[in-house]
Amino acid sequence: MDDLPQAQWLLGDRGYDADWFRDALQAKSIQPCISGRRSRNKPVRYDKRRYRRRSRIEIMFGRLKDWRRIATRYDRCPTTFFSAVALATTVIFWL
Repeated sequence: MDDLPQAQWLLGDRGYDADWFRDALQAKSIQPCISGRRSRNKPVRYDKRRYRRRSRIEIMFGRLKDWRRIATRYDRCPTTFFSAVALATTVIFWL
């Protein structure tokens, strides 16, 4: 948790719904936007509009993984890998 960058919100799916995780995020002044599990007795409040928008991020990562070079992390050098990601996102955005 100490390695998390400063952020206002953390978007996550139900798999990240744990009280200890929510408490740790709030201790770092990060607002969790995580829906509650169905087995929770007491519902959790979260921004539903912001939660629905997280699917855009998941779709973007899915499209990036279509590129074999990125999905398998073919480039070991971080600079070269980031360049490949930038190239892929440019082509995806252009198409």
